[in-house]
Amino acid sequence: MVLHGKRRFESALERFDHRGDVEVEFRSFELNPNANAAEQGNLEEALARKYGMSLEQAHALHARVIETAAGEGLQYRLDIARRGNTFDAHRLLHLAATLGLQGAMKERLLAAYFTEGKPIGDHDTLVGLAAEVGIDAERARTVLAEGSFGEQVREDEREATELGITGVPFFVINRRYGVSGAQPPELMLKALMAGWESSETADS
Repeated sequence: MVLHGKRRFESALERFDHRGDVEVEFRSFELNPNANAAEQGNLEEALARKYGMSLEQAHALHARVIETAAGEGLQYRLDIARRGNTFDAHRLLHLAATLGLQGAMKERLLAAYFTEGKPIGDHDTLVGLAAEVGIDAERARTVLAEGSFGEQVREDEREATELGITGVPFFVINRRYGVSGAQPPELMLKALMAGWESSETADS
């Protein structure tokens, strides 16, 4: 998930009449599962290679993303963002979920990547971020070292494949409605309302 997509969803949720009945759960999805823990080169170079575009086109695309994020009050620093494998970060999110801290952990990881240039494929960095949101540092380090929650990450990814999800952000509401991309809050609100109405109809 991108941070501005999360902000737009949160904005929609604040306006949703039944927000107190909504449970938000973050699921794992790796855009580049074959990446090394720390990848060389910057994001624009990687984007140009992946999609066969020029560096100028990649720069323009990033500029639009930065502008969109600014509209949500966020200062993206894609120029210093550090590429890497996110599998271990997803494992920590599953740990955080067992402690009631998944939302805080997700927010911290996104900020670390999009605005602070932290290497979120690095175990020491991940342990530090986990500790910041209230997860015991030694427990986080043990989870990372032992490979815990790896199967949960793979199960999330298998489910994403079954649902036809190919990118993030992607929101699944009541397992009936899917919204792809960082859509405007108004569209997200309509999806929330549709999901609620379908649930009410099914229960009646």
